[in-house]
Amino acid sequence: MTQTRLMTLPTPRGALTPNRPLAELTWLRVGGPADWLFQPADEADLAAFLRDLDPAVTVFPMGVGSNLIVRDGGIRAVVIRLGRGFNAITVDGGHVTAGAAALDAHVARRAAEAGLDLTFLRTIPGSIGGAVRMNAGCYGSYVADHLVSVRAVTRSGDIVTIPAADLHLQYRQSTLPEGWVVIEASFSAQPGDPAALEARMVDQIAKRDASQPTKDRSAGSTFRNPVGHSSTGKADDTHELKAWKVIDDAGMRGARQGGAQMSTMHSNFLINAGGATAADLEGLGEEVRKRVFQTSGITLEWEIMRVGETSVD
Repeated sequence: MTQTRLMTLPTPRGALTPNRPLAELTWLRVGGPADWLFQPADEADLAAFLRDLDPAVTVFPMGVGSNLIVRDGGIRAVVIRLGRGFNAITVDGGHVTAGAAALDAHVARRAAEAGLDLTFLRTIPGSIGGAVRMNAGCYGSYVADHLVSVRAVTRSGDIVTIPAADLHLQYRQSTLPEGWVVIEASFSAQPGDPAALEARMVDQIAKRDASQPTKDRSAGSTFRNPVGHSSTGKADDTHELKAWKVIDDAGMRGARQGGAQMSTMHSNFLINAGGATAADLEGLGEEVRKRVFQTSGITLEWEIMRVGETSVD
């Protein structure tokens, strides 16, 4: 039993569950347990818990698990997962404010109903907290283009407001400190006709479903597009070289390892084709990286986050 499991933790108002399996909370449906899973009742509950938690205990904020491989041995940490109380969406003038647990797609739709264009969020899987941390983007628009500020709870339990510039958003990354939990984000958006915005999102969904394995268990794009071709996360990035192209050139479209497979529909999608373990998925991904380097000299960087420990079995 690990030190985290043995510790006496603060008593929150929300749910605090020991040894909580995480596989069912991730889109890939793999992974071992967290030492503890904390689902805070509200931001005050979260702040008090982090304030009173031993600073030596690792904290891992988790969204809806859409861009995540939890390794088979689980996570030696307190995993924090926001739910009700953190998913409100409000519109004020040209600004949209969303709780970190609000789904990206819901924010896009709510903004469109109010005549504001955040349509790029419609096809991005996951929730707003993760979108901010990873500077999510699609169709040439990124969180960095619209984010005004975020509210977050620090590891010591303080609630702070962070201007977008202070997060130094780049391609699929930010400088949000480890252990800080985003609880809310505010965006600026250009006005648009609600019907036209809705039509655009319908078109985006159709294009996505025609080119990506949306019916399979995946975690979205597996690898970042090679550095130097989309490195800043800004709308004026160039995208001449795609990860899927170098994966195809390496002959890895459709490659399998155990229950893991590189999708035959889109070769930059790693899928659980049935009964995969986290080791299968990560192992296949590493084999893809190896083959791509051998054939092109390009080192692919993971876009999917991998966390936790390998299985001791």
